[in-house]
Amino acid sequence: MAREILEMVVEKATLELPDTKTLQLKWPEGYNPDFKTGQFITVYWPDTPSYKRAYSLSSCALDRGFYEITIKRDGKMGTRIVDWAKEGDKFFVIPPVGKFLPVYGSGNHLICVAGGSGVTPFRAFVREATRRKLDTKITVMFSVRNPKGIIFKEEFEQLEKENPNFKFLVTCTRLTDEDPWTGRRGRITPEWVKENVTDLAKTYFYACGPNELVEFAEEVVLHGLGVPKEQMKTEKWG
Repeated sequence: MAREILEMVVEKATLELPDTKTLQLKWPEGYNPDFKTGQFITVYWPDTPSYKRAYSLSSCALDRGFYEITIKRDGKMGTRIVDWAKEGDKFFVIPPVGKFLPVYGSGNHLICVAGGSGVTPFRAFVREATRRKLDTKITVMFSVRNPKGIIFKEEFEQLEKENPNFKFLVTCTRLTDEDPWTGRRGRITPEWVKENVTDLAKTYFYACGPNELVEFAEEVVLHGLGVPKEQMKTEKWG
């Protein structure tokens, strides 16, 4: 059965970074969907119905009345959204689907490896876990070129204060020696991933971002650590 396509209005358009924008898409009256944190929606502009793009939800299933998606300026759709989308614009939305879902559970540990806008679904993971006061541990390992590329920096830092089971770890890959950044430098390494693993049997790995980053994470987790495939979920793009 075909899923119902709905028209939604941009209730809020927030420029997170110069090249990254969050759209809050208001649900139509009477719409109350059952969906899961970690899923994605597909959107398109009314004037270009043949050009559709899927975006992970950066809001969680506890956020009601709207969907949020967070987009970088990339490709035709991403460029148009970041440069032109504004409050009052309308999009057609194909409802959420997908299996990139957090395995919440007592004693579970979710290690989430992200690059660029690949961090967006992990904001949703942490939002839900924090609001529900779950004891699931979540560690987000975020690779960016420099500190100016840290999406949701303030929100993640606030969630870290609210949730003792959440750690937000950032590494910067393209800094000069003179840069004042005092955090970690360089790419995510196998050793760094392994440092954050305590009980491997109860650890679930997620990787979201560019192909190269996700394939690296798969190599580390599936081959380096010998983790079963069912304990790893990935989403990647070119």
